[in-house]
Formats: sequence, C-alpha cells, structure tokens
Amino acid sequence: MNTGVISPQARADALASLAAEELDVLVIGGGVVGAGAALDAATRGLSTGLVEARDFAGGTSSRSSKLIHGGLRYLEMLDFGLVREALRERGLLLQRLAPHLVRPVPFLYPLRHRGWERLYAGAGLALYDTLALSGWGAGLPRHRHLTRTEALKAFPALRPESLAGAIRYYDAQVDDARHTMFLVRTAAAYGAQVAARTEVTGFLREGRRVVGVRARDNETGAELEIRARTVINATGVWTSDIQSLMKGERGQFKITASKGIHLVVPRDRIAGHTGMILRTATSVLFVIPWDRHWIIGTTDTPWNLDKAHPSASAHDVDYLLDEVNKSLATPLTRDDVQGVYAGLRPLLSADAATTAKLSREHAVDTLAPGLVLVAGGKYTTYRVMAADAVDAAVRDLDTRVPASCTDQVPLLGAAGYRAAWNRRAQLARRAGLHVGRIEHLLKRYGTLIDEVLGLVEADPSLAEPLTGAPDYLRAEVVYAVTHEGARHLDDVLTRRTRISIETADRGVTAARTTADLIAGALGWTAADAEREIAAYRSRVAADRAAQEQPDDETADATRLAATAA
Repeated sequence: MNTGVISPQARADALASLAAEELDVLVIGGGVVGAGAALDAATRGLSTGLVEARDFAGGTSSRSSKLIHGGLRYLEMLDFGLVREALRERGLLLQRLAPHLVRPVPFLYPLRHRGWERLYAGAGLALYDTLALSGWGAGLPRHRHLTRTEALKAFPALRPESLAGAIRYYDAQVDDARHTMFLVRTAAAYGAQVAARTEVTGFLREGRRVVGVRARDNETGAELEIRARTVINATGVWTSDIQSLMKGERGQFKITASKGIHLVVPRDRIAGHTGMILRTATSVLFVIPWDRHWIIGTTDTPWNLDKAHPSASAHDVDYLLDEVNKSLATPLTRDDVQGVYAGLRPLLSADAATTAKLSREHAVDTLAPGLVLVAGGKYTTYRVMAADAVDAAVRDLDTRVPASCTDQVPLLGAAGYRAAWNRRAQLARRAGLHVGRIEHLLKRYGTLIDEVLGLVEADPSLAEPLTGAPDYLRAEVVYAVTHEGARHLDDVLTRRTRISIETADRGVTAARTTADLIAGALGWTAADAEREIAAYRSRVAADRAAQEQPDDETADATRLAATAA
C-alpha cells in the first residue's frame, strides 16, 4: 500500500519530477486548502503538483482554534448556508474521512439570565442540531438544557453566581497541522508530487496565459521551472503576495488578515469535564479541552505586520485572561499560561468596522488564463473550497475531467481505525507498550501506527519517552522526518508534534534530544544540529519577549529584533 511517505529522498524525487514533466494542475500553498486541492485534483486522475514556501501547515493551518464546527456566531449572522455546509463537512470528517484525527467534544453554553436567554440560545442550538441532520452532518448527540446544579457538576470551575443554567451541545476538534499533513500525504499516495520549502518566485507565461512557475528550493537555493496546464493559488493570507508576481493583472478580491491568539494552560488549572463557549462584547470565547491542557481563544483583530510570524502581545494575553476569568471561580494568571500561539485568518475584504464582522465565505477567481485564486473560507469547509478551486481550474483543460470525489476518499490512517482502536490492548501487548501509549499513537496516526511501531521494532530505544516531552515517544520525532516531510527542528516541535505549546519551557529541553534523533535522517553535521537548536531557542525567546509588549507594533518589532539577534 502506498502511504505517501514524504522522506528527504521522496522530496528530492518530487522536485526532480516537477522540473521534468508538465503537470495538469500545480497548487501553490501547502495549507489545508492547498493540500485539499492537491488531493482533489489527484483523485480526479490529474497529474498534480503541490509546492509550499515554508512547511506544510506552516501558517494559518497550524494556528487555528482546532475546531471542526458549523460556527454558532455565523448562525447568529443568519448565514444558514455556511453553517449547514460546515456541519455537513463536520459529519464527513467524523464518520468517514478522518475519524482518527477528528473527534467529538461536548461544550457548555452558560446562561447568565433566566427565561429569555434560555429560549434564545436554545432555539439557536435547536436550529444548529437541525441543520446538522442533512447528509453526513448528523452523528453527534443533540443539545440538552442543564440546571445550574447540573452545569456546575459538568464544569466545577465556574463561578456559581456567573450563571443561571447552561446548555450542553456537541462539536468536534482536530489537530489542524496533523490533519493538513495527512491531506498532503494522501495526495502523494494518489500520485501528487509534493515539496515543502519550495517558494514560487514568478510565473511562466505565453501571452496572458500562465503556463507554470519559477520556483526556488529554499533548502539548497536551486532554481527550477515547473510547467503546468493550470495553476491554483491557495496561499491564504499570502494571496496578494502571489498576485503581485502577476505583472499587469489585478485580482477581483482582496484578503484582510485577522489575528487570533490562543493560550494553552495545564488541564489541572481549570476543573471541567466539557469545553465551554462564552460570549464577549464582540465575539465568542472558547475554552477547549486538549488532552492534558486547555486551549483558550480567540481574539479577532486586524493585522498588517509580519505574516509569517504574527505576534501575540501582552494586551492580547491579558484580554483572554480577563474574559475567561469573568466566569471562573479561581482566576487564571499569567503564570498559568504554558503556551501561546497566534495565527492569521484570511478574510475576504468587505465594508466592515472590524474583522469580527467579516464572514468566512470563500471565493474563487480566475486572475488570468491558467491561474485560479481561491481565498477566504474557514478550516472546516476546506474540502468544498478545494473542490471549487479545481472545478474552476479544469474548465480550461481540453479533456473531460471527473467531478470531485473527495467526499468518498478517507485520509491515510482512517481505513480500519475503529477496528484498530478496539484492538488497542492487543497492539499494546504486541508492541510492549502501555495501552495509553497506543491510544495516543492511534489518535495521531490512525492505522499508520504500524509504521511508527516498525521504527520501534527496528530500534527499541525509540520506545522511550522523549526527554523534555515525555508525552511523546522518541520514535515520533524520527517518524516526523522519515515519513512526514519535516525538514527542521521547528517543524517537528511545532507542527508534527505540539511540544512547543504543551511543555512549560516550550520545547527548549526537548530540542537537543530531538535534534540528535533526526540529524542522521536529514544528513546534518554536528554544526548543523547546533544551528537548528540555537534557531529554535531564539524563536522561543523572541515569542516570549513579544508577549511582554503592550501592542501589536511593539510585539512585532520585538520579535523580529530578537530573531535577528
């Protein structure tokens, strides 16, 4: 079985193939939409390429709230079509496409007022459940009204005086970076040529028509030309940057970047058995269970500074703490915050006073013959966006192209997942690991767990916990390089694992052991490994320094200065 392994050699082979043969479709951007578009095109029988300037999911697609949901706030905006579409996609991901990566989560909606608020919120959640009944949207329990006593039992950390009752409802969550990486690998398994750290620097044209791109391998500096019958730009907040490479052409829409930050706190700081959604003056705030942690977010503010590394400021952190503390009996402090991450939402520009008022609809535009842009949308509806982009791209092709079938294509690791989960005790005995370790691996790799355990069988020392991040096995960081396309220490600690936000030192202790483990597969010298460790530590220090600054401008400047030092 082809499992789309992205090893260092596989990347080199993909780059050689991209430079040698004309493609039907080339996708620029390795976030969730670009990866989804590559999978969509490959499963239609089209020769497909995917290039990403940074790491797969290196931007927005690793820094979301990690929810697969319809979006209650869009329901309040009366955007019923978007909510119905998102709920259908939620059902598909839970039940067919990625049951190993996407799982149900109960949420508590606290009610602060008696009578009218219960009727208002209850009606909204009843509609939410009803919209989920179409197609694959069903499958989660319906909402349930709770008394104050029942709400406090479900979430003991709540201040009793802050609520009159609650409603419990269900949505789903995902590790966004891992899901995106599985999309890339599944596309590769269906024949797509994929390469991260490969930056588009210009377009190849014949008259007005785009016939490919000029690109640079950011690992070696080598230049290459990739010819394609049609190109899809799925670069999210970098859409305008790619558009600027098209001299004399103007797109039909503009992207506004909205910054959202999240706090990660240890699970024992908040006593609760469900997630929680809280209303704020401008939006909503989520408190989301995340294994041994909570994720608290998010903010929604305009951002026009460094897109590659948006910074969380002290104002952002304090805002989230202040908002969540309005509902907690024991307030959180900055000392409770273990991790912080910031991401940018690509929103279609509109006449709105704040980015919180912009919807998450997506748009597809043909900038020039042979070049399609897709932008906007929300993580949950990536598959629909990808299909729409490929539909637009293939209109120019002179061959009949089948319709999208990705609603019927499970991601790698999904087939047989439930049976593997039921057999987890047997897997644990066979591997000589605790069943808790097997559960952890199944939730991260699904039925590809056998590849990880194969590394352990070949080298039993890889069954040991990783120094500095004992929730992970040593085998997992090796696998990140040999199978999942990681090229740098930050790729492993920030996206293939979540060590950078799940450990108190943000992965600094784990960095050296990880570098030692992956150096051989990446061909690093001792000096290379030291540079990677120094760069990672510098990035962590820069993030911490930025989070002490009062606003976006000083946070961004501090981070850039610390990184350059």
